[in-house]
Amino acid sequence: MLIKPSSLGDIVMALPALSALRRSFPGARISWLVRPVFAPLIEGHPHLDELILFDRKRLGQAWRHPGAFGSLVSLIGDLRRRRFDAVVDLQGLFRSAALAWLSRCPQRFGPVWRREFAHHFYTTTIPARPEWVHVIDYYMKILEAMGAEDRQVEFILPEKPVARDAVERLWSERDVERHGYAVLIPGSAQVSKCWPADRFAALADRLASDHGLSVVATGSGAESAVIEEIAGRANCPIANLAGATSLPELVEVLRGARLVISNDTGPGHIAAALGRPLVMMFSWSNPQRVGPYHRPECLVGRDLEERGLAIKSSNPAHAIGRISLDEVCARAVEQLAGSRR
Repeated sequence: MLIKPSSLGDIVMALPALSALRRSFPGARISWLVRPVFAPLIEGHPHLDELILFDRKRLGQAWRHPGAFGSLVSLIGDLRRRRFDAVVDLQGLFRSAALAWLSRCPQRFGPVWRREFAHHFYTTTIPARPEWVHVIDYYMKILEAMGAEDRQVEFILPEKPVARDAVERLWSERDVERHGYAVLIPGSAQVSKCWPADRFAALADRLASDHGLSVVATGSGAESAVIEEIAGRANCPIANLAGATSLPELVEVLRGARLVISNDTGPGHIAAALGRPLVMMFSWSNPQRVGPYHRPECLVGRDLEERGLAIKSSNPAHAIGRISLDEVCARAVEQLAGSRR
């Protein structure tokens, strides 16, 4: 069983671990414990046998709500009945490590984040080292400890015809050039990662006027307001897809994009996994650790290669507002040029 319940970007970066497990253990039955909201992203993955849904919000009430407690007991019983030979926990937090332990699986592998004492629940841990700064490299070292031999990094996000057809209808309804559009991803769960709306608006105008691209912006339903603000500031039309797509449909929107401009947030990591031309802006989070894997040409930010193993920075120089419009535009032009080669 692979444990990686959330978040969206973290699940994307765990995809190479899933494929490495399948190639290394072709006869194994592989399960993935995941939150229901993110399950559609990996449902139907060719290297996955089953999803085990982990409703964190409900189960988090187990100690004060009898119904939630019953659900937790049911989940633990379900995990034990499956009699897993091995569990790899890539979340590395108390609740995920405790579930690995409660499953009674004899072999439990996990990281040493040294947060929430999670590492005490594993039978095998791998301490982080400077040469494994990126989390994907670290995940592969954990799999190596499990005996996985084929650890090539591969991202698979299967195409889903129903989602593709839904996106085609969106383009017709919103008058978007389906073979020439750019996607803006201006939101994030953390405001400190969000590039200013006025700069996104100015960027949209340049993409439309200088490169002839239709511009769409996507995000959760709660991010519709910031997209409307961007659209109100821009001179070009911007199609607001906030809350208008399912996860599989979002994948298809990104798969067809000529260019994606994103904060450090989950949909941007999907674009990276799809290999799309991409500009991703980093503030306090360490791009060497969680940026697009082996794609430094996509990054914009300060001191991008000099942050070591740190998870995040408190240096004011790394604030998202320090990234200029001209920097992002220059990187966008490079990405567009590279995609035409």
